[in-house]
Amino acid sequence: MKDLTVIIDRFEGEMAVCEKPDRTMLSLPRAGLPPDAREGDVVILGRPARIDRAATAARQRAAEDNLRRTLKRD
Repeated sequence: MKDLTVIIDRFEGEMAVCEKPDRTMLSLPRAGLPPDAREGDVVILGRPARIDRAATAARQRAAEDNLRRTLKRD
């Protein structure tokens, strides 16, 4: 079975609300994620679950670039 990649949207108590590739949301127990996982991280749900640091960094750079472009237009 192929591992599922999700993006952590937010934490609600002991649950992590994650976005799946089809843009639907999935709630997972926080305990099943890497201990250093945080909002915005791309996580590969396998055994064990792991953070895709390269994909997380790429998403962060894209968001920062988008914000810079938006602020330049004003």
